[in-house]
Amino acid sequence: MIHEVDEGLRRLLGEAGLEASGVEVVLDAPTRDWAARRSAPTVCAFLYDIREDATRRGSGVGEVYDEDGHLIARRSPPRWFELTYLVTAWANRPQDEHRLLSQVLTCLVAHDTLPARLLTGSLAELGLSVGLDTAGTGLDAPAASDVWSALGGELKASLGVRVRAPLAGASAAAAPPVTEGLVVRAANRQDDGEPTPGRRLRYTEVADPGLEGFTGPRERGPAPARRRRRGDRQP
Repeated sequence: MIHEVDEGLRRLLGEAGLEASGVEVVLDAPTRDWAARRSAPTVCAFLYDIREDATRRGSGVGEVYDEDGHLIARRSPPRWFELTYLVTAWANRPQDEHRLLSQVLTCLVAHDTLPARLLTGSLAELGLSVGLDTAGTGLDAPAASDVWSALGGELKASLGVRVRAPLAGASAAAAPPVTEGLVVRAANRQDDGEPTPGRRLRYTEVADPGLEGFTGPRERGPAPARRRRRGDRQP
Protein backbone atom coordinates (compact mmCIF):
# COMPACT_ATOMS: atom_id res chain seq x y z
CA MET A 1 0.00 0.00 0.00
CA ILE A 2 2.83 2.45 0.82
CA HIS A 3 4.35 2.29 -2.65
CA GLU A 4 0.87 2.79 -4.14
CA VAL A 5 0.41 5.98 -2.12
CA ASP A 6 3.87 7.11 -3.30
CA GLU A 7 2.83 6.56 -6.90
CA GLY A 8 -0.50 8.35 -6.46
CA LEU A 9 1.17 11.38 -4.89
CA ARG A 10 3.86 11.45 -7.57
CA ARG A 11 1.23 11.32 -10.31
CA LEU A 12 -0.75 14.12 -8.70
CA LEU A 13 2.30 16.37 -8.55
CA GLY A 14 3.10 15.44 -12.14
CA GLU A 15 -0.32 16.66 -13.23
CA ALA A 16 0.56 20.09 -11.82
CA GLY A 17 2.89 20.53 -14.80
CA LEU A 18 6.13 20.06 -12.89
CA GLU A 19 7.55 17.28 -15.05
CA ALA A 20 6.46 19.07 -18.24
CA SER A 21 8.56 22.07 -17.19
CA GLY A 22 11.63 19.93 -16.48
CA VAL A 23 11.19 19.63 -12.71
CA GLU A 24 11.96 16.21 -11.21
CA VAL A 25 9.57 14.69 -8.66
CA VAL A 26 11.43 12.31 -6.35
CA LEU A 27 10.84 10.45 -3.09
CA ASP A 28 14.40 10.58 -1.77
CA ALA A 29 15.48 11.58 1.71
CA PRO A 30 16.80 15.18 1.40
CA THR A 31 20.07 14.60 3.22
CA ARG A 32 23.09 16.90 2.97
CA ASP A 33 24.84 14.51 0.54
CA TRP A 34 21.72 14.23 -1.63
CA ALA A 35 21.37 18.02 -1.80
CA ALA A 36 25.01 18.36 -2.87
CA ARG A 37 24.48 15.92 -5.79
CA ARG A 38 21.27 17.56 -7.02
CA SER A 39 21.69 19.45 -10.29
CA ALA A 40 18.17 20.00 -11.72
CA PRO A 41 15.12 21.73 -10.21
CA THR A 42 13.47 19.13 -7.98
CA VAL A 43 10.41 18.60 -5.82
CA CYS A 44 11.06 16.03 -3.10
CA ALA A 45 8.28 14.21 -1.21
CA PHE A 46 10.00 12.39 1.64
CA LEU A 47 7.94 9.90 3.66
CA TYR A 48 9.10 10.09 7.27
CA ASP A 49 6.21 8.92 9.49
CA ILE A 50 3.66 6.07 9.35
CA ARG A 51 0.99 5.60 12.04
CA GLU A 52 -2.22 3.59 12.28
CA ASP A 53 -5.50 5.41 12.77
CA ALA A 54 -6.88 3.07 15.44
CA THR A 55 -10.19 4.95 15.59
CA ARG A 56 -11.09 3.54 12.18
CA ARG A 57 -10.26 -0.09 12.93
CA GLY A 58 -13.22 -2.30 12.08
CA SER A 59 -14.30 -5.84 12.89
CA GLY A 60 -16.03 -8.73 11.16
CA VAL A 61 -15.42 -9.91 7.62
CA GLY A 62 -16.49 -8.80 4.17
CA GLU A 63 -17.39 -10.93 1.17
CA VAL A 64 -15.68 -10.86 -2.23
CA TYR A 65 -17.61 -11.90 -5.35
CA ASP A 66 -16.47 -12.67 -8.89
CA GLU A 67 -17.97 -11.25 -12.07
CA ASP A 68 -20.67 -13.94 -12.06
CA GLY A 69 -21.79 -13.07 -8.54
CA HIS A 70 -20.24 -16.13 -6.88
CA LEU A 71 -18.66 -15.80 -3.45
CA ILE A 72 -14.93 -16.46 -3.86
CA ALA A 73 -13.33 -15.11 -0.67
CA ARG A 74 -13.87 -13.53 2.71
CA ARG A 75 -11.73 -10.58 3.73
CA SER A 76 -11.10 -8.90 7.07
CA PRO A 77 -11.81 -5.14 7.08
CA PRO A 78 -9.02 -2.79 5.97
CA ARG A 79 -6.89 -0.99 8.51
CA TRP A 80 -6.20 2.70 8.01
CA PHE A 81 -2.79 4.34 8.22
CA GLU A 82 -1.59 7.93 8.13
CA LEU A 83 1.50 8.54 5.98
CA THR A 84 3.21 11.89 6.52
CA TYR A 85 5.46 13.43 3.88
CA LEU A 86 7.90 16.33 4.00
CA VAL A 87 7.56 18.10 0.64
CA THR A 88 10.36 20.49 -0.37
CA ALA A 89 11.44 22.35 -3.51
CA TRP A 90 15.07 22.55 -4.65
CA ALA A 91 16.52 25.05 -7.12
CA ASN A 92 19.50 27.36 -7.49
CA ARG A 93 17.77 30.38 -5.98
CA PRO A 94 15.37 30.71 -3.04
CA GLN A 95 12.93 32.61 -5.25
CA ASP A 96 12.74 29.66 -7.67
CA GLU A 97 12.25 27.24 -4.77
CA HIS A 98 9.40 29.31 -3.39
CA ARG A 99 7.81 29.49 -6.82
CA LEU A 100 7.96 25.68 -7.10
CA LEU A 101 6.64 25.24 -3.59
CA SER A 102 3.74 27.58 -4.37
CA GLN A 103 2.91 25.53 -7.45
CA VAL A 104 2.93 22.36 -5.37
CA LEU A 105 0.75 23.94 -2.68
CA THR A 106 -1.81 25.08 -5.25
CA CYS A 107 -2.01 21.55 -6.63
CA LEU A 108 -2.33 19.76 -3.31
CA VAL A 109 -4.83 22.01 -1.55
CA ALA A 110 -7.21 21.62 -4.52
CA HIS A 111 -7.74 17.97 -3.51
CA ASP A 112 -9.13 16.52 -0.29
CA THR A 113 -8.48 13.02 -1.60
CA LEU A 114 -6.16 11.43 -4.11
CA PRO A 115 -8.21 11.20 -7.33
CA ALA A 116 -9.40 7.66 -8.04
CA ARG A 117 -7.86 7.75 -11.53
CA LEU A 118 -4.40 8.03 -9.95
CA LEU A 119 -4.76 5.02 -7.64
CA THR A 120 -3.19 1.67 -8.50
CA GLY A 121 -3.01 -1.84 -7.08
CA SER A 122 -4.90 -2.58 -3.87
CA LEU A 123 -5.96 1.06 -3.44
CA ALA A 124 -7.80 0.96 -6.77
CA GLU A 125 -9.24 -2.48 -6.01
CA LEU A 126 -10.68 -1.46 -2.63
CA GLY A 127 -12.42 1.57 -4.11
CA LEU A 128 -12.10 3.57 -0.86
CA SER A 129 -11.26 7.26 -0.58
CA VAL A 130 -7.63 8.08 0.16
CA GLY A 131 -7.64 11.29 2.20
CA LEU A 132 -5.19 14.11 1.62
CA ASP A 133 -4.37 16.84 4.17
CA THR A 134 -1.86 19.50 3.15
CA ALA A 135 -0.14 21.85 5.61
CA GLY A 136 -2.69 21.02 8.31
CA THR A 137 -2.21 22.34 11.82
CA GLY A 138 -3.13 19.06 13.49
CA LEU A 139 -0.46 16.84 11.99
CA ASP A 140 0.43 14.39 14.75
CA ALA A 141 3.97 13.69 13.56
CA PRO A 142 7.54 14.76 14.35
CA ALA A 143 8.17 18.48 13.84
CA ALA A 144 9.89 19.55 10.63
CA SER A 145 12.87 20.86 12.60
CA ASP A 146 13.35 17.42 14.18
CA VAL A 147 13.23 15.78 10.76
CA TRP A 148 15.82 18.15 9.33
CA SER A 149 18.04 17.57 12.35
CA ALA A 150 17.81 13.80 11.87
CA LEU A 151 18.63 14.15 8.16
CA GLY A 152 21.69 16.26 8.93
CA GLY A 153 20.56 19.11 6.69
CA GLU A 154 19.69 22.77 7.08
CA LEU A 155 16.13 23.83 7.83
CA LYS A 156 14.23 25.17 4.83
CA ALA A 157 10.65 25.88 3.77
CA SER A 158 8.56 22.71 3.47
CA LEU A 159 4.99 21.41 3.36
CA GLY A 160 3.64 18.72 5.65
CA VAL A 161 1.35 16.37 3.69
CA ARG A 162 -0.62 13.59 5.38
CA VAL A 163 -2.29 10.80 3.44
CA ARG A 164 -4.88 8.51 5.06
CA ALA A 165 -4.87 5.23 3.18
CA PRO A 166 -6.40 1.76 3.75
CA LEU A 167 -4.33 -1.39 3.99
CA ALA A 168 -6.30 -4.30 2.53
CA GLY A 169 -7.25 -6.98 5.04
CA ALA A 170 -6.23 -10.61 4.83
CA SER A 171 -8.30 -12.76 2.46
CA ALA A 172 -9.32 -16.39 2.85
CA ALA A 173 -10.65 -18.31 -0.13
CA ALA A 174 -14.27 -19.45 0.16
CA ALA A 175 -15.49 -22.91 -0.80
CA PRO A 176 -16.55 -23.18 -4.46
CA PRO A 177 -20.27 -23.13 -5.29
CA VAL A 178 -22.15 -26.43 -5.16
CA THR A 179 -22.37 -28.03 -8.61
CA GLU A 180 -23.89 -31.42 -7.75
CA GLY A 181 -27.34 -32.20 -6.46
CA LEU A 182 -28.24 -33.47 -3.03
CA VAL A 183 -28.35 -37.26 -2.68
CA VAL A 184 -30.28 -38.75 0.25
CA ARG A 185 -30.59 -42.42 1.14
CA ALA A 186 -33.35 -43.49 3.54
CA ALA A 187 -33.97 -47.00 4.91
CA ASN A 188 -36.29 -48.70 7.39
CA ARG A 189 -34.94 -51.01 10.09
CA GLN A 190 -36.32 -54.44 10.86
CA ASP A 191 -36.87 -55.73 14.35
CA ASP A 192 -33.48 -57.42 14.37
CA GLY A 193 -31.75 -54.10 13.57
CA GLU A 194 -30.77 -54.96 10.00
CA PRO A 195 -31.64 -52.22 7.48
CA THR A 196 -33.99 -53.02 4.66
CA PRO A 197 -33.37 -51.76 1.14
CA GLY A 198 -34.31 -48.07 0.96
CA ARG A 199 -34.92 -45.49 -1.72
CA ARG A 200 -32.21 -43.32 -3.17
CA LEU A 201 -33.48 -39.77 -3.74
CA ARG A 202 -31.58 -37.79 -6.31
CA TYR A 203 -31.88 -35.56 -9.33
CA THR A 204 -32.36 -37.31 -12.63
CA GLU A 205 -29.37 -37.00 -14.94
CA VAL A 206 -27.21 -35.95 -11.99
CA ALA A 207 -24.05 -36.27 -14.07
CA ASP A 208 -25.17 -33.53 -16.44
CA PRO A 209 -26.88 -30.66 -14.59
CA GLY A 210 -26.98 -28.47 -17.71
CA LEU A 211 -25.84 -24.89 -18.24
CA GLU A 212 -27.79 -23.48 -15.29
CA GLY A 213 -26.78 -26.21 -12.85
CA PHE A 214 -29.16 -27.78 -10.38
CA THR A 215 -30.78 -24.43 -9.62
CA GLY A 216 -32.13 -24.11 -13.16
CA PRO A 217 -35.74 -24.86 -14.11
CA ARG A 218 -36.61 -28.52 -14.54
CA GLU A 219 -39.57 -30.33 -15.99
CA ARG A 220 -41.97 -31.60 -13.39
CA GLY A 221 -44.28 -34.53 -13.71
CA PRO A 222 -47.94 -34.32 -12.82
CA ALA A 223 -48.61 -33.79 -9.17
CA PRO A 224 -49.83 -36.94 -7.35
CA ALA A 225 -53.53 -37.17 -6.69
CA ARG A 226 -54.45 -35.51 -3.45
CA ARG A 227 -55.89 -37.94 -0.93
CA ARG A 228 -59.42 -36.98 -0.04
CA ARG A 229 -59.88 -36.32 3.64
CA ARG A 230 -63.06 -36.69 5.65
CA GLY A 231 -65.06 -33.50 5.43
CA ASP A 232 -63.78 -32.52 1.95
CA ARG A 233 -66.58 -31.48 -0.37
CA GLN A 234 -67.21 -33.16 -3.69
CA PRO A 235 -66.52 -30.92 -6.71
